[in-house]
Amino acid sequence: MNRLSEEKSIRAQLKSGIAQLRDASVPSYTLAAELLLLHVLGRDRTWIYSHPEEEIPVANAQRYSALIRRRAAGEPTQHLTGKQEFWGLEFEVTPDVLIPRPETEQVIEVALDRLALRELRAGRSQKTDGAGLLIADIGTGSGCIAIALAKELPGAAFVATDLSAAALEVAGRNASRHNVAIRIRFVETNLLDRASPGGAQHGAPLQLQAAVAGNSSNHSRVAGDQPGYLDLIVSNPPYVGRREAATLMREVREHEPEIALYGGEEGYELYGDLIAQSANCLRPHGILVLELGHNGLPAIQPLLDASTWTRVSVTNDLAGIPRVLAAERL
Repeated sequence: MNRLSEEKSIRAQLKSGIAQLRDASVPSYTLAAELLLLHVLGRDRTWIYSHPEEEIPVANAQRYSALIRRRAAGEPTQHLTGKQEFWGLEFEVTPDVLIPRPETEQVIEVALDRLALRELRAGRSQKTDGAGLLIADIGTGSGCIAIALAKELPGAAFVATDLSAAALEVAGRNASRHNVAIRIRFVETNLLDRASPGGAQHGAPLQLQAAVAGNSSNHSRVAGDQPGYLDLIVSNPPYVGRREAATLMREVREHEPEIALYGGEEGYELYGDLIAQSANCLRPHGILVLELGHNGLPAIQPLLDASTWTRVSVTNDLAGIPRVLAAERL
């Protein structure tokens, strides 16, 4: 191989990309350089490492260099490739949605475990396909939680809400990609508030079943006009405090949507409304599962008062941080 060909090889391009990202102090710079090269070439990791001498076409090399420069400048890898894996599924991501994080998979795990335990207590089989259940995902973003649960619970129907119309468009495309769109109704609203021309009416739970009824053929069961019609509510709400903004990585602070990041000055201000509304919307023995910020538990757990909630549990993430709070409606 001559010198010019060697400079165009997969090995040389990857080595150059890694060096540039390392010099720019990009986290996980080797992985980022690999993912961007895989994206440009449309190949998998096994192929590029088994063809290190393969020449990259000039157009692809130029595109790769441009993506490396953008990553070095702080743009998230997921925004450059347009995708992120979550729960073993590939999701489209854009700057309009929060990039799915591995720790959010614990919301799925806890929700499924709590449903299974409820089945056992009722004397039924632990395994359930979700038949007859109506589940709400609040602040759905990319739709990753609702879609992952829809894959695990093929008999369940879903409502997914978000304040951002742009985010709901992304979520809708992801639902179609994973063949669950027929079972998920997307609603533009704040938390569980009623949508109105004048804005959300805080404290007034949205009659989500009315939105579902607009596409009722997509669901196995649509409840009537009363609170207490949801079987499970899951949410990864905005929980970063604005006072913490300066401590965030620049990839997060400068490129992910503020509406999906910040939950108020302290970060936990949204949970009070969300828990109160969930109490109105869940059926007896309905389950609430919430993702928490790193310091949110002391302020949020007391909101689950014993007169309304039971079987409260806290699940830590791999770093030992309280990450998921779950409870059952009395």
